[in-house]
Amino acid sequence: MALSRVCWARAALWSSAVTRGPFVSRRLQLGHSWVAPRYLFPRQLLIRHFWTPKQQIDFLDIYHALRKQAHPEIVSYLEKASPLIADGGLRWQLTDLCNKVQRGTHPAVQDLLALRQCFRSHPLDMNQLQTSQVKALSRAMLLTSYLPPPLLRRRLKAHTTVIQQLDKALAKLGVGQLTAQEVRSACYLRGLNSTHIAEDRCRTWLGEWLQISCSLEEAELSLLLHSVVLLSTNYLGTRR
Repeated sequence: MALSRVCWARAALWSSAVTRGPFVSRRLQLGHSWVAPRYLFPRQLLIRHFWTPKQQIDFLDIYHALRKQAHPEIVSYLEKASPLIADGGLRWQLTDLCNKVQRGTHPAVQDLLALRQCFRSHPLDMNQLQTSQVKALSRAMLLTSYLPPPLLRRRLKAHTTVIQQLDKALAKLGVGQLTAQEVRSACYLRGLNSTHIAEDRCRTWLGEWLQISCSLEEAELSLLLHSVVLLSTNYLGTRR
């Protein structure tokens, strides 16, 4: 259970990462009343642990809407990169996958794993992604994109590596050992807006993610990073 607690804690940390900064203790005066800033701006100044149940849903929706803005750009980049893939069969498969995602189809695990070779070499290897894609992927992970490209690339690789390590430990533990809230937090961390999806569907999605993650080698982590978008965009009509 310690692993699942780590997953929840990291999800809480990342979902509030957009607004990190020193806590502001100075009060604001409104008329004759003094109101602590944390009550006026709970999303910005309070960690998830202190949000009300309604705030948790509302704020996580807001954060997901922010990261979802990068989804079309990320899929479009993959589509434009497909002609640069040397293998004709893989080139066709990637183009077909992008078309399906753009039409609203949720890809099967086998469809994604069939493309693993594309993401370990030019132009989709983690070290060879263009700066625009690195920035878009950062936004999809709720990370600031306002850093030099080498730092963005290094941080994305580090975050993806940590997620895969958690995935391998979680696969050994078993998804069935997680509570409903822990499952939703694990899904949210990996790109799915799980706040409006039934628990059993979240468990199914997390199982699909783990199947992909635990099948990939370190050189193929770019596929896992892109799966944050490819596997979540159209799951159960979550694309709105």
